[in-house]
Amino acid sequence: MRPQDFSEAGLSSLPKEKLIALVKEMKAKRNAVILAHNYQEGPIQEAADFVGDSLKLAQHALKVEQPLILFCGVHFMAETAAMLCPEKKVLVPDLAAGCSLADMVIPSQVRAWKKEHPGGVVVCYINTSAAVKAECDYCCTSANGLEVIEAIPREKEIFFVPDYYLGSYLKAKSGRPIEVWKGYCPAHAVINPGEIEHLQEAYPEAEFLMHPECGCLTKQMDLADRILSTDGMIRYVKDSPSSAFIVATENGILYRMRKENPGKTFLPASEHAACHHMQRNTLEKVFRSLVRLEYEVTVEPEIARRAVICINRMMEVTGKPEIIPLSEDWILEAANDFR
Repeated sequence: MRPQDFSEAGLSSLPKEKLIALVKEMKAKRNAVILAHNYQEGPIQEAADFVGDSLKLAQHALKVEQPLILFCGVHFMAETAAMLCPEKKVLVPDLAAGCSLADMVIPSQVRAWKKEHPGGVVVCYINTSAAVKAECDYCCTSANGLEVIEAIPREKEIFFVPDYYLGSYLKAKSGRPIEVWKGYCPAHAVINPGEIEHLQEAYPEAEFLMHPECGCLTKQMDLADRILSTDGMIRYVKDSPSSAFIVATENGILYRMRKENPGKTFLPASEHAACHHMQRNTLEKVFRSLVRLEYEVTVEPEIARRAVICINRMMEVTGKPEIIPLSEDWILEAANDFR
């Protein structure tokens, strides 16, 4: 293609199949790998080498041999990949693809809580910036959050950031007096009990699957057949004998569910459950990112050093190998930053 054809209009005029082929061709020329989140649009998923949730994508980044990673998701996910793979270049198609939930807590707020609660433990959802992770004691995902909470001594005060609904879920399931930050994901917050009730009446045979970030969680927790992470949902619908599902999470996941389960019906709990940050990434931007090698995501080394400790503690609790190999002295040194 000519340089002028790299414009948004020029690329958008191509059939998606042609543009996917061009992306794959450019990916091979750049010796790159494309990682895409479950919420990305269908054409990006088709062009990607691996599709999954934020933690699975970070883990997969460690396995790839290519020196260049194009991360199609939101900014904190690319930060995690950059921290775990410092020898690789990590690109994103659009630097403005951030995370409203991650932006709802900043490092100084975590430090203020720790100053008021010496000896307390801060647990952060993986949906946080590297700078916030660097101030926390443990990271967790929606899949392993309960396991992380239950591994903390019961006499310890716990502060959970930033998602109020996931934190409330963990508080209810663990029975621990967790102090929960009042952040939320706008895409999940729009899912409301009224819409779900109408869907359940219309499709009584459908199973109701809910992500713990959902704003309706506190009212609908007992009505959900399963409360699952995105990858948990992907696995569950494959094995379930049910033929229909009401899915309460960001609607991008429906593309993968329908593709992998063509004989089943998937209904969005809300037509409005869309992340505008995720939607900033387009196949056209993916292609231009590979052509121009933009935009690179980096993390200041000292921030990365401390943030990786937070992530590795999560992996240790869940019985998985450490995400990256660290010497015992390095771990002890970094652990002192939390005390």
